[in-house]
Amino acid sequence: MDLRPGRPLAEHEVVELLHEARSRTLLLTGALDDRDLTIQHDPLMSPIVWDLGHIAHFEEVWLVENLAGDGGGREGLRGIYNPFDHPRATRDELPLPGRAESADYMARVRREVLARLGGMELDSDTSLLRDGYVFRMVLQHEYQHNETMLQTLQLKRGSAYPAPRTHEPAEAIPGGAPLPGAMVRFPGGEAEVGTDDRSEAYDNERPRHRVTLAPFWIDAAPVTSGEYAEFIADDGYRRRELWSEEGWRWLREDGATAPRHWSRGGSGWRERIMDREREVDPARPVCHVCWHEASAYARWAGKRLPTELEWEAAATWDPTTERKLRFPWGDEPATPALANVDALAFDTAPVGAYSRNVSPVGCYGMIGDVWEWTSSDFHGYPGYETFPYPEYSEAFFGSDYKVLRGGSWATRPGALRGTFRNWDFPIRRQIFAGFRCARDEG
Repeated sequence: MDLRPGRPLAEHEVVELLHEARSRTLLLTGALDDRDLTIQHDPLMSPIVWDLGHIAHFEEVWLVENLAGDGGGREGLRGIYNPFDHPRATRDELPLPGRAESADYMARVRREVLARLGGMELDSDTSLLRDGYVFRMVLQHEYQHNETMLQTLQLKRGSAYPAPRTHEPAEAIPGGAPLPGAMVRFPGGEAEVGTDDRSEAYDNERPRHRVTLAPFWIDAAPVTSGEYAEFIADDGYRRRELWSEEGWRWLREDGATAPRHWSRGGSGWRERIMDREREVDPARPVCHVCWHEASAYARWAGKRLPTELEWEAAATWDPTTERKLRFPWGDEPATPALANVDALAFDTAPVGAYSRNVSPVGCYGMIGDVWEWTSSDFHGYPGYETFPYPEYSEAFFGSDYKVLRGGSWATRPGALRGTFRNWDFPIRRQIFAGFRCARDEG
């Protein structure tokens, strides 16, 4: 199926994509018993059954109530599935339905959506329908909740989540990975960031614009677990000079001594990935670290975190041809053959496992494996316009949130592109997040 941005979707394509997204949601939740679906595994995350109902409710708001027009917004996201009225920590107090009721709700909404599709002009001049935007928005919403649910399931209480693996991550290609700590140079000058696409990109990714960057160096690969273990061994979690005031306060309150899900084993560090526990693999990107940990490591290494504009330029701008790419490897859509994405390997891969996942300036693995923290606060670009509702992006603008880029092993390809902007609080560690460092030239 041709899913390039900027083209309308045919009815059969919409149906196929909706079916595939729902099949993945049901696959990820199928092995859970009723208790695992309904309890709150961690105050940071919703009960899984809330995510299921919210997926259906979002689809109902946008593809049933507002399919033929430009309505919608927060007023449509009412009731127990309104995320703004019901923070995650309190969602277990809501009168949530059980498995059967949730399944019935999802199925009922889907039947209504499919009934309305028949004979509808899917590429009208309304801003929601033009180029199939509203369908891609609803699909991306379900994709993103798939990853959110996996974050919850990594935190699962009781027995470990039985991940339905279909394959193992690719193995590192001999000689294909950069040396630990290796950096590549971005020459600076003008580069293009963002996008003008209105068929799939969110409002916070627009508009496409030119920025002027000073020359800088950036890590050729994300920081690995082996490199991060050296930081720990050098008392990185105890050295006050490495941490900002806010970061040191978080560290004292949290008591962290290593990335989340790491523990001391007989011969060193061990980590748990869903239902597997293993010795920490020094060749894989470090995962489940917060922004404060990433910043402290960067100071320890004599570097800093890249800005999100530097990150995007290093990932998608070709300084030689002065051309912006959709992905580091070009414009070909992301697949598990190109990068470690789409969840079903349920693990990171060793750095250098995907030989084509390299940007024009030589950065490896900027899509997939781990989201990468940047130094940037989350704000709108110059010329930003809210669409189609302010609570997706605008409500989060400000210094409270830091931007992450790139996507993780748990990110579905339909929610991946070089311009995609994720964001979260700098203390969050449930995200499948790591980082790479940068430094100024000279």
